[in-house]
Amino acid sequence: MMSVTNLLVLYYSRAGATRRLAELIAEGIESVPDCQAILRTVPSVSAVCEATEKSIPDEGSPYAQYSDLELCDGLALGSPTRFGNMASAMKYFLDGSTAAWLSGALAGKPACVFTSTGGMHGGQESTLLSMMLPLLHHGMLMVGLPYSNHELSTTTSGGTPYGASHVAGERGQLPITAEEQKLAIAQGVRLAQIAKKLKYGA
Repeated sequence: MMSVTNLLVLYYSRAGATRRLAELIAEGIESVPDCQAILRTVPSVSAVCEATEKSIPDEGSPYAQYSDLELCDGLALGSPTRFGNMASAMKYFLDGSTAAWLSGALAGKPACVFTSTGGMHGGQESTLLSMMLPLLHHGMLMVGLPYSNHELSTTTSGGTPYGASHVAGERGQLPITAEEQKLAIAQGVRLAQIAKKLKYGA
């Protein structure tokens, strides 16, 4: 009997758009038989050394532990864009993953990335590419979105071959479009299918 393939959906979100993308990716993952999405987030970081987050978030997903990286069969990594790069909270978490890197815990596992920006030219693609870099150093196999997903050719909002994305508007007022939603779900499906093939060789 085939055991469950566990896919970690790890994200940081302030206004909720990246969190919603994470939920859609999780939906896609769990539409694949014997695949399970594990939603996790990371705490904010502060320049004020006395500032601390609660050990359990007030809402949303639990905080990730580094053991989540070691135990997953694949990873979906998401962050809002900050000046064309991932948010500092996600970068801080990844910077602490040296033990997983030394042990090769993520090597050979599939990964994908996703993001949300305020505007169309807010740096979505550069953020997605920058998020891939630490995952490549971990030896992960990057999974993008192929143009067989026709929404990549029709979207006038978010969605890239590098990963799912959303254009949220200056105040985060824009809902996720039908194309953005379909692409996020498709990304989850593709990640889960590839993770199963890599895990079981079929």
